[in-house]
Amino acid sequence: MKICVFGAASNEINSEYITKAEIFGELMAKRGHSLVFGAGKNGMMGACARGVSKENGEIRGVIPAFFRDENIEQIYDKCTELIFTKTMAERKTTMEDIADAFVIVPGGIGTFEEMFEVLTLKQLGRHTKPIAIYSIKNYYKNLEELLQNSYRERFIRNDCRKLYFCSQDPDEILNYLENDTRQIIDVHDLKNG
Repeated sequence: MKICVFGAASNEINSEYITKAEIFGELMAKRGHSLVFGAGKNGMMGACARGVSKENGEIRGVIPAFFRDENIEQIYDKCTELIFTKTMAERKTTMEDIADAFVIVPGGIGTFEEMFEVLTLKQLGRHTKPIAIYSIKNYYKNLEELLQNSYRERFIRNDCRKLYFCSQDPDEILNYLENDTRQIIDVHDLKNG
């Protein structure tokens, strides 16, 4: 399975996050999965890629050419395949198209945007790919609370809980992805507008 991992590109975070992302990459590759990611060398993205590399897994990096040309972000140099795009939007679309599943690890604004886009696309019936949120160090606890409040207040329909899985356990994350039935949910059960 080609797993797209969205996560932080910064090294200025607690090293425990970096270590766990690298271990997750190793576990992915040991279980026969490949990585699709934003091609960054640092942060959670680089850590996950290093883990996959340790186990000789396949890595597809997707990054806008201007990141390279303007030296915005260091590119991970051991990608099996490196794809350059013109824009950030094209980068995201390319990763979404290549991937069979998505895992969101801790990150910032860009990661949140990527996560909510794949959730929204699934809600709208544009894909049926499994989405897992890997809440390392309980990072996404407040997000889970926000979503629970949104269900209670009826801003999000209860059936939207089926769109994703959240766990602090990397084995549970991979088990979920590997056993997902790709159930097609009627868009009208998920959205009213």
